[in-house]
Amino acid sequence: MNILIHPSYFPSISHFAAMAQSDSITFEMEDNFQKQTNRNRTYIYSPNGIQLLNIPIKHSNLSHQKTKDIKIEPEFDWQKQHFKSLEAAYRSSPFFEYFEDDLLPIFQKKHTFLMDLNFEALEITAKCLRMKLEFGTTSEYFHEIENPEITDFRYLVNGKKDHSLFEPYTQVFDDKHGFLNNLSVLDLLFNEGKFAMDYLKNQAII
Repeated sequence: MNILIHPSYFPSISHFAAMAQSDSITFEMEDNFQKQTNRNRTYIYSPNGIQLLNIPIKHSNLSHQKTKDIKIEPEFDWQKQHFKSLEAAYRSSPFFEYFEDDLLPIFQKKHTFLMDLNFEALEITAKCLRMKLEFGTTSEYFHEIENPEITDFRYLVNGKKDHSLFEPYTQVFDDKHGFLNNLSVLDLLFNEGKFAMDYLKNQAII
């Protein structure tokens, strides 16, 4: 399977399942930024249930701005907040401490562009999953993909259009709130560790 997909912030399980099951990956680089999508957000399982982690972005007067040109707003200490939220959610999970040092650079390094941050998050997560991440990038935007050999998974960046349902696995707070489906791949990583990659390869994506 050859896929076209967005580089997003610690992507959803469906996002990584598509990547894990692909023969080749092409990342969309020429799209216009859309608010309320996972381009700059991810969802985790907090002690109070589902929690949104959002990266603040600099607002522009332009009506259309490409995602690759979006800059992160440096006035907010979002990195500290996100890492504290991850600690509260996953410190007691089986594999948080195992991967903690690998993930720390995301929350210490100051990125100017959202796209650079997203690619670093993807590469670090793939390394933790022991996934070989080789990919191409687009040089032109096409609304519709006419090549039948390419599966267009760009819709996955919009969580409202992603209806995938996955097999339950043990989550830290599932005794309180039950199984929460299709969170950030970090939820799977911290709970399943070395078994996460096998899980991703065996899930159906809708």
